[in-house]
Amino acid sequence: MGDVKSTPPAVSFVAKSGTGKTTLLEKVFAELSRRGWRVGAVKHDAHSFEIDHEGKDSWRLTRAGASPMVISSREKLAIVQEGLREEVPLDEIISRHMRGVDLVVTEGYKTGHLPKIEVHRQERSGELLCLDGEGNVIDEDLVAVVSDAVRSPALPVLPLDDPAAVCDFLEVKFLGGRTPSP
Repeated sequence: MGDVKSTPPAVSFVAKSGTGKTTLLEKVFAELSRRGWRVGAVKHDAHSFEIDHEGKDSWRLTRAGASPMVISSREKLAIVQEGLREEVPLDEIISRHMRGVDLVVTEGYKTGHLPKIEVHRQERSGELLCLDGEGNVIDEDLVAVVSDAVRSPALPVLPLDDPAAVCDFLEVKFLGGRTPSP
């Protein structure tokens, strides 16, 4: 899993639902990988989700009371832990599971306190989560906006249709002075 280093830098991509965060991040991850960076991702889901499939051995073991239940192979590792009383803090997820990556990108932690990049698509909404109507920052964790329409006097605005520009920003802001992990 790579060498154990200090906690990697992390940034949250936030937006209103249906804006295209995941589509943009697919392109950003592909480009960062092409450039040699190892990127970890943490997707926040405000709802209950299932990764285990009914009838599978792992599902059966979890239903029988195993928690955590780990599925391991040469290619993948997955942990299913049920019965949590509260959400696991993001910093704990990163410190436990993101060793050996160069950058952690989270999707959907709107109220978290990592540096944030807001994704905005004019067609989806004229309003943003982290900027007011004049383009002024209302969330102190905001470091940039990726948009097809927004202008902000206070911070960088990156073009929505240019994932390479987003990667350039991430390299300067979060990976500056480092080289990709071998």
